Amino acid sequence: MDVYGLIGNPVGHSLSPPMHEAGYNSLGLEARYLTFEPDPTELQSAIQGADALGVGGLNVTIPFKQDVLELVDPAPLAKRIGAVNTIEFTDDGPRGYNTDAIGVTRALNEHGITIDDRNAVVVGAGGAGRAAAFGLADAGSSVHIANRTAERARDLADEVPGATGAGLDSLADRLSGADLLVNATSVGMEEAETPVPAELLHPELTVLDAVYTPIETQLLRDATDTGANTVEGAWMLLFQGVEAFERWTGEEAPVRAMNDALRSHLTEHS
Repeated sequence: MDVYGLIGNPVGHSLSPPMHEAGYNSLGLEARYLTFEPDPTELQSAIQGADALGVGGLNVTIPFKQDVLELVDPAPLAKRIGAVNTIEFTDDGPRGYNTDAIGVTRALNEHGITIDDRNAVVVGAGGAGRAAAFGLADAGSSVHIANRTAERARDLADEVPGATGAGLDSLADRLSGADLLVNATSVGMEEAETPVPAELLHPELTVLDAVYTPIETQLLRDATDTGANTVEGAWMLLFQGVEAFERWTGEEAPVRAMNDALRSHLTEHS
């Protein structure tokens, strides 16, 4: 039996196990997806132990996404983003990938949204913002990063090809001509709050919110009311997992089965 899993601390809240196991069951694969919570001081031992035990691959979550970079051979995109969320154990050692960026672009592609030659605004310059900015830029979008701390937005923009960065006060100007908006902050997760004032949204915009609990955030409700296209954060979560699934197993992921399992568990915990 093949074993895959998630390493982080804590991981009890993760929706990855039911999503991945639904994929294995759908394809009839003899595989399990487990969760591991090593002490942060034992991360290197945990990675080495998983490799020695024949674990096929690991997803990586908080607080290890940055630390694990030094323990694997990072793929170019993961190195640019500065974080690894997927490890594949190979004969040449552990290889690190970042599938969060692909989660953004595949979520948009799934909804028929064109990314190439579009103006995109990313709100947030943290881990999710970095992944979104690189993913969209690599797919052909012109990217503007708006962040509460303007300096952090500008620093990220310096790394992303062709990007610009500024404070949140730049949203009014940038969104008027934008095609895509990605909220890559956690605003809206706990309460009915939004990082973008409703009056800045418009019908020509596609809005993707990285927040997936609740499934429909205040930002997405405002976007719907404005007539904009909306893409739920659950699609990002799904497709970052789909990318890892396909890399590990070499099989085309059963997206519908994985999505059904994810939605079922999101509904239960909403």
